Amino acid sequence: MKKRGRGIGCNLYGIGFGFNRPDHSAAYIEVADDGTATILSGACDIGQGSDTVLCQIAAEELGIPYEDIRIISSDTAITPDALSSTASRQTFVSGMAVKKAAADVKKHLVKLAAELLKCSVDEIEIKKAVVTCKTDPGKTMPFAELCRQAHLRGRRFIGFAWHDNFTPDVDPETNQGDAYATYIYATQVADVEVDTETGEVTVLRIAAAHDCGKAINPKNVEQQIEGAVAQGVGYAIMEEIVLKEGRTLTPSFAKFLIPTSQDAPEVITYIVEDPEPKGPYGAKGVGEGAIIPTAAAIVNAVYDAIGVRITSLPITPEKILAALAEKQ
Repeated sequence: MKKRGRGIGCNLYGIGFGFNRPDHSAAYIEVADDGTATILSGACDIGQGSDTVLCQIAAEELGIPYEDIRIISSDTAITPDALSSTASRQTFVSGMAVKKAAADVKKHLVKLAAELLKCSVDEIEIKKAVVTCKTDPGKTMPFAELCRQAHLRGRRFIGFAWHDNFTPDVDPETNQGDAYATYIYATQVADVEVDTETGEVTVLRIAAAHDCGKAINPKNVEQQIEGAVAQGVGYAIMEEIVLKEGRTLTPSFAKFLIPTSQDAPEVITYIVEDPEPKGPYGAKGVGEGAIIPTAAAIVNAVYDAIGVRITSLPITPEKILAALAEKQ
């Protein structure tokens, strides 16, 4: 007999390393004389899309198209330190470093633009790669021409910034205070089907609502949530390290099972945007936080389906059958 159930899992997750270790990032931005810009960042893109997001942040701050930004990342010979791609921190921490670096170089370019267009610094606006005097729209020039003039005149066209995300707010005596600069929140709902004859659990659907602050790249956020759900499914129902007398009996993927495309459920994502003032354009993060509620939601759904509580992961068929036998 196959029975279906629905369960809910919720979590909060701190972004960055928190109060117990350094959490910083640095970035350079160089604007070429053709109006394009190059970011140098130590942030390592391991598939989460940080290169794309950092380029978007720089383009927004400089007022030029995304296509005019290139990035050199995680090259230890030339890029400044951004620490590791862990703790869902690169958008939040390196994103701020890139935003500050872009603002740094823009400040000098705007000063030159004010001189060339004969207006005040506060009147200069750069949008869609066009420099305009807001009080006199007739005074305008291409961003590329401004950059060419900066190079010809020996004006500054390189920006640098450092962003420190360390949070010294926790009292070492009481352990009270904010351990992290910001937090992300999530709720996931899982629909499962349990075969009471074989003990097999099939995850049918996951609805995942995640607060990531401002979603700088919504498609990127959706993809991270979908990937995290797949990892969470593996954690919940199949990934198991078996040890005996100090030896692992699951040393390869032939025995240590991970989800494939055939195991991935339908994933319905809901991006909840609650902008964080400390992040770049209100962004926080999403990566690791999206994994956490999945197993809890699946465990609760299994309980809803068959009325027995499995208290250790993964939920294997053997555990299901043993629990059902004990219940009888």
